[in-house]
Amino acid sequence: MNRILVIQSAFIGDAILSLPMIQELKKRDENLLIDVICIEKTFEIFSSSPFVNEVFILDKKKKHNSIFSLNKFAKEISEKNYSEIITPHRSIRTCLLVMLINAPRKIGFTNSAIPFVFTEVKKYNYDFHEVKRNLCLINYSFENENWKIQPLINSEKAVKEKIDILISENKLNEFIAIAPGTEWETKQYPSENFSLLIEELSKNHKIILIGSEKETELCEEIISKSSSSVINLAGKLSIVETIELLRKTKLLISNDSAPTHFAMAADIKVLTIYCSTSPKFGFYPYNSKSRFLSLDNLRCKPCGIHGYKECPLNNFECGNKLEVKDVLRTANEMLNEK
Repeated sequence: MNRILVIQSAFIGDAILSLPMIQELKKRDENLLIDVICIEKTFEIFSSSPFVNEVFILDKKKKHNSIFSLNKFAKEISEKNYSEIITPHRSIRTCLLVMLINAPRKIGFTNSAIPFVFTEVKKYNYDFHEVKRNLCLINYSFENENWKIQPLINSEKAVKEKIDILISENKLNEFIAIAPGTEWETKQYPSENFSLLIEELSKNHKIILIGSEKETELCEEIISKSSSSVINLAGKLSIVETIELLRKTKLLISNDSAPTHFAMAADIKVLTIYCSTSPKFGFYPYNSKSRFLSLDNLRCKPCGIHGYKECPLNNFECGNKLEVKDVLRTANEMLNEK
């Protein structure tokens, strides 16, 4: 039986956006076994894909942080006898891993850190969405917008029951979800603006805040600036649980961060707010229900693909000049759309 390996050891959002490529591979050959190497944070994502056979964790910080341990890991993986390796990730570590694992065919992007380790390289088209770029790795045949494939993540019965109980206990018949946090501060819409948004949106809807455990304090700060009753679920749900909850929401409002991609997996409306980054990077929400807001006429924007801890110009115009009234208007338009 043919067995291939996908290596995706990047962030949570990148992991979700690599699922359509995996799904298309499986669609071509139902008997194909697709294994994945990922980081611990994204293990849950790939394990919940019905198209993935086995998932291996690459522990970059501890277990596999040296060339010797990486080589040992590669030897163990090589015993699976893969016919090919495909990797959307382009880092030096990933390229070294590709080089160390035995496989007759190895596919990656032209802008990978060490492109010569691959037997085939595909152009990384900066004008494409990340999902479309990844599909180029498997020679996908593009027709119109057929690349807009929903990432499929399954929820187990226990997860669905947990979310049903949460919704019932909190009487969340109609609610809006807001994800105010990011890994990079300059990608984050000002917290006081989120508070103002909540103040207005809570007049007609219940509001929940979602995020990682380290974003709990941020969510509490936002709630403290608002007189509205808001449920803070930051750090209380896993990725899959969060996606299952989002399937029930009327709208998600998010920064340019992983929750935008959770919304693609949940196939819901998301309004993504871009501060220092830009939708032109190819990580925008791509289902027909969603929108984004971005002030792309600023000279200093984008200042970097990931953003920074602080604004390089100390004015943060990309976030401060995006007015709450515009976000609110767009959100209400989306809520009123059938």
